Amino acid sequence: MILGSQLKNAMISGSNNISRYKKQVNDLNIFPVPDGDTGTNMSMTIGAAADELKKLPDSAPASEVAKVAASSMLRGARGNSGVILSLLFRGFSKGLAGKTEVDSEDIVNALEIGVEEAYKAVMKPTEGTMLTVARVAAERAREALELDSDPVQIWDAVCIGAAEALEETPELLPVLKKAGVVDAGGQGVCLIFEGMLSVFRSGVILESGLTEEEKAEETAEFFRNVAAEFDSEITFTYCTEFIVGRDPEIEKDPLDLRLFLETIGDCVVVVDDEEIIKTHVHTENPGDALQAALQYGQLLTVKIENMKEQHRKAAEENEAAKAAAGILDIPEPSRLEPQEPTEEMGFVSVAAGEGLKGLFLDLGCSTVVSGGQTMNPSTEDILEAVLATPAKKVFVLPNNKNIILAAEQTIPLATDREVVVIPTKTIPQGLSAMLAFDPDADAEVNREAMLEAAGNVDTGLVTFAARDSEFGGHTIHHGDILGLCNGKLEYIEKDPVTACARVARSFTSKHTSFITLIYGEGITDEQAEEAKRVLASKIHSDVEITLVNGGQPVYYFIISVE
Repeated sequence: MILGSQLKNAMISGSNNISRYKKQVNDLNIFPVPDGDTGTNMSMTIGAAADELKKLPDSAPASEVAKVAASSMLRGARGNSGVILSLLFRGFSKGLAGKTEVDSEDIVNALEIGVEEAYKAVMKPTEGTMLTVARVAAERAREALELDSDPVQIWDAVCIGAAEALEETPELLPVLKKAGVVDAGGQGVCLIFEGMLSVFRSGVILESGLTEEEKAEETAEFFRNVAAEFDSEITFTYCTEFIVGRDPEIEKDPLDLRLFLETIGDCVVVVDDEEIIKTHVHTENPGDALQAALQYGQLLTVKIENMKEQHRKAAEENEAAKAAAGILDIPEPSRLEPQEPTEEMGFVSVAAGEGLKGLFLDLGCSTVVSGGQTMNPSTEDILEAVLATPAKKVFVLPNNKNIILAAEQTIPLATDREVVVIPTKTIPQGLSAMLAFDPDADAEVNREAMLEAAGNVDTGLVTFAARDSEFGGHTIHHGDILGLCNGKLEYIEKDPVTACARVARSFTSKHTSFITLIYGEGITDEQAEEAKRVLASKIHSDVEITLVNGGQPVYYFIISVE
């Protein structure tokens, strides 16, 4: 049997193992542009679970361990690989419901449910990916169960099956074979499973292997977060957070809990799924909050902190940390507070760069989540923005294909308002969708109009090669300037201005009316004007060309052609 404490330590070990090797997983990404980095996304996703699991007592049953891990991973999921990983463990948690200890059959059933959940989340599952690795691992576990294997032997079979499937991924995806690599997400799954096996087999929690520099950076980030935590004026003394395991026989609406908490405090956040209710409130009476929560089920975790005392200590520690690191000032990001859904419709967009953020705000977005390529926001980041939007129906524009799944996970989590994800894959698609919004039309009409507008815009991107690569018939060297047309690599140049003109021109036809060149970091105003001049000299004079200083990282130019 596997105890709850063993399962807890196993997941922490799995988190440490992928954290240790996340760079190697990132390096398996075959597309040469800077991207969302699979290893980083998966590490941050399961890392969110590890942080919460460390707070659980060793006496916690296996079901609670799995539930806390699943809930934390769902809210901390980043990128498609992170979301799929979180769904794999959410299904795993469902399979362990009510289990104090776990036997061989429990493991196999739970893993199979996890694989099913992960496959269901992907509209068109592709074999040769982390889905395949997880599926084959579950199949090998089932075969081992038929041989009356014990739980350790079962998980050993899981790891062997995952490793075998990983080696086969290049045979299933020709693009992997050509690049001479295995699937990055599949490698991440193997690392997590292997980290868990170390605990099941010998009780050893693998270390993350962070360097001193990385630990120093984590410390600096911690103090940035602490500073932000106490940025606003403290009205109530106690920050009260708890997770309630929902009693299936109790049919009370979590909305009623939120309404009550708002009468005794502020900064109320209540998110729930079919298994848990996660709650945050600032109040003078944490006991009243907990008593109300008990009407919905058992308290799984409780954390009560005196914010005024923390504020005093944090201020002292923050100053000491800045002095020790030689930092004069640590930037303090603003926090989003939940808002009542008083308006009919509102918008949340994802974008990076002050110019782009300002553009989306000008078009009517209530909140712009910082993120995009290479820095995918988590489900919790997007959920926070949704809850800070005072609307009954909130449209979310991910503006990146690797953020769509994370955005979709907010739909069941926002219980007091409806979330509608418009699956925009690029910034131009998001801008076109916002321009198509009609305040006089209803939500469904607007949804259809926004989807249609997003589908009618061509997107060009100019970026740099993050690595040497052989891709799409091109030999690419680190630092080359790359021109992408609707996601497909088309041009390799030595300077971004030339690449911009070639990409934009390739989209133009007699029907083209507007071209917008959004220039980002590394491009001067003079270079942007030169790109506009070169493009204008090569296309019809009736086409209107607009320059926008987006300030975005990664992309020298984002090009919209309509």
